[in-house]
Amino acid sequence: MADRKLSLSTLAPAQKRQDRKRVGRGLGSGKGRYSGRGLKGQKSRAGSHKMRVGFEGGQMPIAMRLPKQRGSTSKDAMPIGPFRTFTQGVNLRDLEARFDAGAEVTPEALKEKGLIRNTRTDVKILGHGDLTKKLTVTAHRFSATAREKIEAAGGTVTALREERTEGPTRKRRKIAAKKRAAGIATPVAEDADEGSEAEVEEPDQETT
Repeated sequence: MADRKLSLSTLAPAQKRQDRKRVGRGLGSGKGRYSGRGLKGQKSRAGSHKMRVGFEGGQMPIAMRLPKQRGSTSKDAMPIGPFRTFTQGVNLRDLEARFDAGAEVTPEALKEKGLIRNTRTDVKILGHGDLTKKLTVTAHRFSATAREKIEAAGGTVTALREERTEGPTRKRRKIAAKKRAAGIATPVAEDADEGSEAEVEEPDQETT
């Protein structure tokens, strides 16, 4: 081809043209009697592959069959939905390998070392691995094991966010409220009732 002179008669496509698949031309077309669509049914019709996501042939879709759960619009649904919280975890073994003794570990330093992707997401120090170096670690959160190991190695820990305190969840509060409404005494209610009775009895004793 390189030796031939370029002209209209020698022009050729770089890739051989392939004919498109023409279906529905009968038994002699080589595509079968039903053109690869099978026998009857919805998916053998024209436009049958343009169904919406989640369409199940007209039956009740799974999104409607299941009971409604906490959705993406509820702040109580974390870490689900737009209010979800992300945390980047960094293990102590990574700090041991990347930082020298006496170094100051911050989210910015972790990003420079390639241990986290960005500084916009909270960082939590996890306790996997051993730490033998004295480090000054500043992060958003720490696991109990990581805190103990850092302090045992002579380092210091600075949490950028307050630790979450354990308390009754909303579900437990609702259950306790239902029990109080039904007249079922709870441990807290019993203590309160005993205290109130004691307060009432004391003045009676003094008057007698």
